[in-house]
Amino acid sequence: MFGGRLFRLPQHLARLKYSLDAIRLSIPLAAEEWKKIFQRLIEENGGGDQSIYLQITRGVAPRDHAFPAGATPTVFAYAQPLKYPPPEQIEQGVAAITASDIRWSRCDIKAIALLANALLRQEAIEAGAAEAILIRDGFVTEGAASNIFVVRRGRIITPPKNPFILPGVTRDLVLEVARAAGLPCAEAPVSESELRTADEIWLTSSTKEVLPITRLDGGSVGGGRPGPMHARAFALYKDYKRAFCAGEVE
Repeated sequence: MFGGRLFRLPQHLARLKYSLDAIRLSIPLAAEEWKKIFQRLIEENGGGDQSIYLQITRGVAPRDHAFPAGATPTVFAYAQPLKYPPPEQIEQGVAAITASDIRWSRCDIKAIALLANALLRQEAIEAGAAEAILIRDGFVTEGAASNIFVVRRGRIITPPKNPFILPGVTRDLVLEVARAAGLPCAEAPVSESELRTADEIWLTSSTKEVLPITRLDGGSVGGGRPGPMHARAFALYKDYKRAFCAGEVE
């Protein structure tokens, strides 16, 4: 939610439906009903820039691994003020570590089973870093709580969508605005060696937006400062946000 408007709601609801379909759980409300609920939460919480958390479970039933027959899904949602990264993180970048991707093989489903993600993120925090970049079979998948971009020789690259990556709404928007501006972009595999020799690395998420990573496993990324391509992509992202808040784009 930016400027009192629900940001990229159709894309968020499409991802929700994809995940619910994957676990064979029917979406309990129509798009307009979700919109009314979210707008009420935002209004009752004071408006402005806020994040919304939504959780849907299969419903109340006796404990059993089999799906319960006739259960009514339980829906829980709340809103809270959106906390942006502090200015110094945008200006100086943040640190990240690499870690083995120990998660299961359906990371494309947005689920509440996030124990592995929590452990990996905590590993990063204890190392003095903001994020863990996950490696599986020699290739980057994503961050513990973000998507990952690299810049190599003036080209923006992010790993392609597959079962080991949760498709990010911010990830897709960054690609959208970068391509519209004519910046060279690709969804392509990123090897660990390509990550370690990248000119720039970024993480993207709904709350962190587009955050530069300037230190990786204790070493500098590029020149150790946010790079020019990040500045361009982040400016495009902010321009889109301003146009959205003004009602010029959806």
